[in-house]
Order: sequence, then structure tokens, then C-alpha cells
Amino acid sequence: MIQKLQLKLHNEIPLTKYMQLHIKSYEKDILITTAPLDININDKGTAFGGSLSTITIISSWSMCWLISQELGYDSKNIVVIKNENNYLKPVTKDIVSHTIKPSIKEIEVLKEKLKNKQSGSLKITSYIIEDGKKCVEFEGVYIIKL
Repeated sequence: MIQKLQLKLHNEIPLTKYMQLHIKSYEKDILITTAPLDININDKGTAFGGSLSTITIISSWSMCWLISQELGYDSKNIVVIKNENNYLKPVTKDIVSHTIKPSIKEIEVLKEKLKNKQSGSLKITSYIIEDGKKCVEFEGVYIIKL
């Protein structure tokens, strides 16, 4: 499924291809995405804030897409409606984003809303981590419509 997601991102969101965003892994509770520092760099030699924001937004969107697939839906309408990034420290190496899957209860609520209303929302959390330390914290609210 992550190969399908990788192709979808690069074909439908061209910026992800230019950033060289890569889906590294998807385990049961976490999605890991990466992007190289050298093309996402700023004038200070650290990761560009826009790239950090983009990777957290796209990674969290990707988590929503994966969840919708797991629920048996192929939603073409997943959008972020609210998000916030906190930049805690500069990123000096390749960017690694850890996106956390919502709880089973939150996914069950989404499933019921999709079934009954054809629309539902999820809050997604993502972190950019370097050397075991959080550099960026992200929280976004996404709407999934069928």
C-alpha cells in the first residue's frame, strides 16, 4: 500500500516529487516519511521551514489516506482544515517525520461518520525527530469526504 501512496503523492502532488519525499515505512501505529536535507535546505544550512511544514502536512494527509484505504474507501477528497507547527530546534540532517495513527476509538468514530454522513474528521499528530529529539511538533485536523 505504501508503494501506491508514494506514486499517488508524486503524481498528484508534484511538490512531493521535487522535495524527494519518500514513504519509508508504515507500521501499525506510525508512518515514517523522509526527505533529504540538501534540497530542502535554507540559507543557514538547516532544513527550510516551508519544507518542514510541508512534510508534516503531507505525512498526516497520507495517514488519513491510509486509514481510509484500510476502512475500504478510496476517498478522493481529504483536506487539512486546521494545522499548527511548533519549531523546537533546527533540523540539520535529512528530514524524518513520524506520523502517529489515531486511536482505534477515533478511527471507529470516523468509520461511523463516513458510513452515516459520508464525511468525518481526524486529528493527526506528526513529529520531525533528529537524533531522538523532537525538532518539530505538528497537529492537524483533516476532513475525509466520500
